[in-house]
Amino acid sequence: MQVYLPIAEISVNAFLLLGVGGGVGLLSGMFGVGGGFLITPLLFFIGVPPPVAVATGVNQVVASSISGVLAHLQRKTVDLRMGTVLLAGGLVGSAIGIWLFNVMSTLGQIDLLVQLSYVVFLGAIGLMMLQEGVRALRRARNPTAPKRKLHTHNWVHNLPMKMKFRSSGLYISVFPPLLVGMAVGVLAAIMGVGGGFIMVPAMIYLLGMPTKVVVGTSLFQIMFVAAFTTMMHAVTNNSVDVMLALFLIVGGVIGAQVGARMGLKLRPEMLRILLALLVLAVCGKIAFDLLWQPSELYSISIPGRF
Repeated sequence: MQVYLPIAEISVNAFLLLGVGGGVGLLSGMFGVGGGFLITPLLFFIGVPPPVAVATGVNQVVASSISGVLAHLQRKTVDLRMGTVLLAGGLVGSAIGIWLFNVMSTLGQIDLLVQLSYVVFLGAIGLMMLQEGVRALRRARNPTAPKRKLHTHNWVHNLPMKMKFRSSGLYISVFPPLLVGMAVGVLAAIMGVGGGFIMVPAMIYLLGMPTKVVVGTSLFQIMFVAAFTTMMHAVTNNSVDVMLALFLIVGGVIGAQVGARMGLKLRPEMLRILLALLVLAVCGKIAFDLLWQPSELYSISIPGRF
């Protein structure tokens, strides 16, 4: 059954879209990730233009973040003060990212920018996740090995304008959270991701937040930044495809439930390694598409369109 996507201007099999959403939802439930950094490249692969894939992919992040935040608020594992500081930086970063997105669109280089961003970030994150997964696997096999400290005091704690974050038990400068939020905002606008794969490690290793409040606080910031980014893409680029988003969300909700059950049957360290290998595989496919000579060397585009 073919479905016409009015903004992407292509026809795609409805079951394929449900499968993409379901597959990412499955991974989200299994690995505990938002899936934004996987769903956008998958949309590239099925022919969705990168600007539409970015804007619609970040739209799905909003839906998944809302449900996650509600659950964490009930458990009281959200640092609202820290989340607000991160959000302030995220909104500024998102505005900068949208501006850069529009500039590159005008120059006709937005596809290249988006795909290169994915190659660089997915490659770096995938390698770090693989290294951490292998390290965790070794620790599991050798429990007597000394454990590495997650966080130590460094130059971040000597910066001015300190603020007390009671839920996180921190007393640090507002500048590091603002910069982390800003970086995530830029990534959300350009790559169509929630940015959790950057924010969560930064909150743990750079800011020194306790793990129990990291995920909920990250989702709190991502929810608002993703919503703002979606709105800005819709207003400035008209690149949010509601029909595409609907199929992805329906598939994602179903897949997440299945993935959550499957994840309980696998060891955490094995999950990390499998996710890292998946991220590196997606990175490799995007890099291959960039380097391989296309079947058509030239294309015609209308100014103002994708």
